[in-house]
Amino acid sequence: MDPTPGATPRVSVCLAAYNGANHIEEQIRSILAELDIHDELVVVDDKSTDNTADVVRSIQDDRLRLVQASVNAGYVRTFERALGEARGEFVFLSDQDDVWIPGRVETMISAMDGKDMVASNCEHFDGPLGTFHEIRLRAKDSDHSVRNIIGIVVGYRLHWGCAMAVRNRILNQVLPFPQHMAESHDQWIAMVGNVNRSIAYLEADTIRHRLHGENLTPRGIRSASKIIRARVAFIRNILEAMRRARKAARPA
Repeated sequence: MDPTPGATPRVSVCLAAYNGANHIEEQIRSILAELDIHDELVVVDDKSTDNTADVVRSIQDDRLRLVQASVNAGYVRTFERALGEARGEFVFLSDQDDVWIPGRVETMISAMDGKDMVASNCEHFDGPLGTFHEIRLRAKDSDHSVRNIIGIVVGYRLHWGCAMAVRNRILNQVLPFPQHMAESHDQWIAMVGNVNRSIAYLEADTIRHRLHGENLTPRGIRSASKIIRARVAFIRNILEAMRRARKAARPA
């Protein structure tokens, strides 16, 4: 399961997997249906204790590449590793248990319109909606970078990583993830896009996001201490994103 030799992918999909055997095949097949012959799907398995890796290996497709971690690193570092493996011009993030809506790749690439990132909305299914699931992005907010950054910190501007895509050229600012960051890699990526004033919001749903008991996004309001810690981390992320943007803007 190696990429086609000698071909550079236009699209890379980065999927972080852990104990996802129940749904990962459906997700992978919905992704592969969206990819061209030289594109790639990179699955990083975070040392699953079920047969996730076996399910992935059973799907015979040259565009699919399985990377197996030797230790369990958690979902944030697994996504970081997956993004580091991407070779394509356009890089999509993916969870292990969703379903891509047909036409997603071209819809999102078109919506970028020269910007470095795009974030869409999700159609949530297979479980009860929580507070966070009702938050939706609006296209008219794409250019309101300061407002969007404040919204991330406060909590009213939510970005789903599984509904995001970036240009490979911005990964030098996205990676590595800040060492202090233990959650919300998707909000970090969105901060980088907003700090660079280069993110587009797509109002359409481009994935069906499965809700179940093992989803990591909380359905309700967290404790005050967790909220404060998260907000402090977000502020640190803003400062780090600004530092990296300044460094990237310096003449070589």
